[in-house]
Amino acid sequence: MFAEALKHIPGGVNSPVRAFRAVGGKPFFVDRAQGAHVWDLDGNEYVDYVGTWGPAIHGHAFPKIIEAIKSAADHGTSFGIPNPHEVTMARLIKEFFPSIEKVRMVNSGTEACMSAIRLARGFTKRDKIIKFDGCYHGHADSLLVKAGSGALTFGHPDSAGVPKEFTQHTIVVPFNDAEAVKAAFAANTGQIAGIILEPVIGNAGLILPRDGFLEALREMTTADGSLLIFDEVMTGFRVARGGAQERFGIQPDLTCLGKIIGGGLPVGAFGGRAEIMDCLAPLGPVYQAGTLSGNPLAMAAGIAALEELKSGDAYRRLEELGAALEQGLSSAAKSANATVTFQRCGSMFCGYFAGRPVYNLDDAMKSDREVFGRYFHGMLDAGVYLAPSQFEAGFLSTAHSTEDIDKTVKAAATVMKSL
Repeated sequence: MFAEALKHIPGGVNSPVRAFRAVGGKPFFVDRAQGAHVWDLDGNEYVDYVGTWGPAIHGHAFPKIIEAIKSAADHGTSFGIPNPHEVTMARLIKEFFPSIEKVRMVNSGTEACMSAIRLARGFTKRDKIIKFDGCYHGHADSLLVKAGSGALTFGHPDSAGVPKEFTQHTIVVPFNDAEAVKAAFAANTGQIAGIILEPVIGNAGLILPRDGFLEALREMTTADGSLLIFDEVMTGFRVARGGAQERFGIQPDLTCLGKIIGGGLPVGAFGGRAEIMDCLAPLGPVYQAGTLSGNPLAMAAGIAALEELKSGDAYRRLEELGAALEQGLSSAAKSANATVTFQRCGSMFCGYFAGRPVYNLDDAMKSDREVFGRYFHGMLDAGVYLAPSQFEAGFLSTAHSTEDIDKTVKAAATVMKSL
């Protein structure tokens, strides 16, 4: 199948990291998925910690989501006309995220971040944006500067095809370095529209903010009259009910969302203070539009996913599973005398093959990627599917069981001893 795909699709894949270039070998093709498990075309079963890169917080083929999609499809797949699901989704997002007073639906995380930055520039009437090393905010031209995700995996943080003029207003500083941010403000007085960041980086592995870092960003942007933009496409609804902003107690001006709010279908959103959001067309001068924005199937699936998070004990279970996985993998590494640093935030995690904690991109880049590649394939052979890159986060779901965790820890202990 991969040989056939190579004839028709660049690299044989429709998103670069899927190609296994960072770990070697050839990717497998999925036949089906259920709960926390996936099966390839040859019938091999894997415990899945990729979870379609984050959206599958309830596991694959969650019955309530599948039923919601089927029910919505009976009424049509797309209208290009307002539909009631959009309003329900907007209400739910506001309920989960108090910082969001109004929200606009889009079709991807890339589109959400691109639009939020345009809105920040239009609202402040300023041009410059601060971003951080290793933070990935989608593949919009002005943001592909020292990015994470696939760009980092392949060793080319900047993309060909992006004129340097497109990035001249993007200021890049190290994550967790408040002094560098302060210096950027001092050097660009009255010119910075906002700061955009993943409050917990999930596209360079998993990097948590140091104590006081997010608070410092909030204080600096407020004092400067610029906007604080949280890219919570990954962390939203995952590291806490109200995302990283709830977990760390910081209220941004704008928030970018995606993944979980689509229940596995393509989706994105951005929202924030009403006075900022009302600068969008048709009310204001900042233009943004999309044929499939608010698609009824994606909205129905996302509503089912969020309703389940409202009513159940999902976050307690995810935290317990995450703690068990963290403890088990850390113990396995210690017993195997392997140099691994395990980092976790709720149901997101990463094991760096590095000898010390990772606080920024430079720290992450010191990881031994060759050893990670051997570890990845060893785990895959044992029936455990991890992200095929040292620089991607793993994800747990409520569908994972203690048996899945035990199997993973046992496999890791064996594989690490062989590295």
